[in-house]
Amino acid sequence: MKKISMRARVLTGGATLVALGAGAFGAVSANAATPAAAPAAAVAKPKADAKKQNTTQSTHLTIEAATKAAQASLKAAEMENQRVSVAVVDRNGNTIVTLRGDGAGPQSYESAVKKAYTAVSWNAPTSVLAGRLANAPTLKDIPGTLFLAGGAPVTAGGAPIAGIGVAGAPSGDLDEKFAQAGVATLN
Repeated sequence: MKKISMRARVLTGGATLVALGAGAFGAVSANAATPAAAPAAAVAKPKADAKKQNTTQSTHLTIEAATKAAQASLKAAEMENQRVSVAVVDRNGNTIVTLRGDGAGPQSYESAVKKAYTAVSWNAPTSVLAGRLANAPTLKDIPGTLFLAGGAPVTAGGAPIAGIGVAGAPSGDLDEKFAQAGVATLN
C-alpha cells in the first residue's frame, strides 16, 4: 500500500471539509428560503369566521373626501373673513388631513385636531358635549379631547366614521358652523 504524504492528507481533508460545509450551508439556505408549511389547524377557517361572527367591517373616509371636507370648511371660514385651522380625523382619531388657513393662530392647529377627535369619539357636535361638562366635569381630563364648540362628527348609517374640527374663529359657534359646512359636502 502506498503511503500518502502529510501534505496530501491535509489538502484532501480540507477539501472534504469545504465540500461538507458548502452542502450544510446550502441546506440551511434552502430551509431559510422555504417557509415551513402551516399547521392544518391554522390554515382551516373556523366555522365562526365563515359566518363572519368574529370580524367586523367599518367605513372610512378616503383622503380625497377628507380633503374636500377640510377645504369646504376652510372656504366657509374665508368667506366670513375668519382665519382658522381645520382638521379631519378618522374613526380611530387618527388625523387624515389638516389645513391651516392664512393667518390662523398657532393654537388653532392643535385645537382643531382635538375638537375633531372629541366629535368622532362621542358622535356628537362638541358644542353639545361642552354642555355635558356641568354634569361630568372630569370628561375634560380625557387625553386628546377638547370640549369647546367647533367639532362635528361625520356619520354613515348612523355610526361615526370621522370628525371635523375647526378652531381659530372668535367664537366656537362660528368654528362649528364651518365644521358643519365640511360635513355638508360629504352628504
